[in-house]
Amino acid sequence: MQTPQKIAVVGSGLVGTLLAIYLKKLGHTVHVYDRSPDIRTVEFSGRSINLVMSNRGWKTLQDIGLEEEIKKIGIQVDKRGIHLKDGTFTTQFYGKEGESIFSLSRGVLNRRMIDLAEEAGAEFFFNRKIWDVSLANASLYEGETEQGEWKELKYDIVFGADGAFSRVRHRMQRQSQFDYSQEFMKIGYKELHIPANEDGTHKIDKNSLHIWPRGNFMLMGLANLDGSFTCTLFMPFEGENSFENLKDETTLVDFFAEYFPDTKDVIPDLVEDFFRNPTSYLVMTKCFPWTHSDKVALIGDSAHAIVPFYGHGMNAGFEDITTLNEMILKYGDDWKTIFSEYQKSRKPNADAIAELSRRNFEEMSSKTADPKFLLQKKIEKWFSDKHPDKWMPLYSRVTFSLQPYAEALAIGDFQNKIMEEIMQFPDIAQKWGSSEVEEKIIQLLNVK
Repeated sequence: MQTPQKIAVVGSGLVGTLLAIYLKKLGHTVHVYDRSPDIRTVEFSGRSINLVMSNRGWKTLQDIGLEEEIKKIGIQVDKRGIHLKDGTFTTQFYGKEGESIFSLSRGVLNRRMIDLAEEAGAEFFFNRKIWDVSLANASLYEGETEQGEWKELKYDIVFGADGAFSRVRHRMQRQSQFDYSQEFMKIGYKELHIPANEDGTHKIDKNSLHIWPRGNFMLMGLANLDGSFTCTLFMPFEGENSFENLKDETTLVDFFAEYFPDTKDVIPDLVEDFFRNPTSYLVMTKCFPWTHSDKVALIGDSAHAIVPFYGHGMNAGFEDITTLNEMILKYGDDWKTIFSEYQKSRKPNADAIAELSRRNFEEMSSKTADPKFLLQKKIEKWFSDKHPDKWMPLYSRVTFSLQPYAEALAIGDFQNKIMEEIMQFPDIAQKWGSSEVEEKIIQLLNVK
């Protein structure tokens, strides 16, 4: 327990609500503000990409005793299901037997997290627009409009958990020596939907993350508890195969018939979904510092928004909380040191998962359909199974371990250089399981 403080969390998303639970357990008064209505009272907006929880996220939930509670609303996913254009379906298991991620509906999870935060004693204030924050004394300023009259809300500490376009970060950006960058991908996304069968079962394998890889665009699907799938179409905004070219029903139906023929019977509401749901943007943000003195701190997407192709936006945000909690346990009431050490620890790892996520779009949209890439993955798994002490594949390091992201990225790059050399072996497709290849990998691992 710390000396109780009056703490405001701006943002009632997943990171903000979980942080509120942690802070309440430490004995603080916690108020959570959000400019949107209570998500428990509204229909979801058609902008959702399903979430996947992996070891880092489970660790944060475990530490607070919520792991089993959240597992009840998830579906275990142990492999990729690859739908090739010719109708072939193949699977690629993620890790060793028993290793899996969990598919979670963003709306279902967020609603449950708010319930749990309220049960823990956090107070929520919805439809409350926070426009500014005083960095010097942790006061929030709220009002109906940005130009209108504002009311001051006084706190001891403020956390900005208000996403990629954070108002709390916006205030911090106006200080000197604050680094900030924002980058929009040339790729957008649109939510589509596979309904359940009449008996409530899933139309396709619920334990796979389904990918239809098509080069510079792809379709992805993750299962929901109600038998449905949330699907996401990722495409360039402009160009030959792009959102700008899918402007009418005929073009859309012809496009899906050509590139995703096996979806015809499982996405019956394609036209309705496509033209009703918005085309959304993908943005990456980086900044530093994340904190101001002992008064204000950024956490989750407000500090490091990333693209969704590694499935680690939520996991990275939850891991922020793990690190923050470790610093609290270490430094007690010294919030200035807590904040300083928290940002120092997390910044390199946030940058690393941003880079890994950017790269993974190419892997998912192109390489998963490439025989050479699939052979490389087979060799890595074979070698890793024989020598688990010498080799852990990059995906497993990121998803099934707690190794810092920055270390995982560096080791992954080193391993990839080794595999580039191995793939040059004459007749590698025939001799990949030989002692010659095994010895060569061991030799290259010892050259540092």
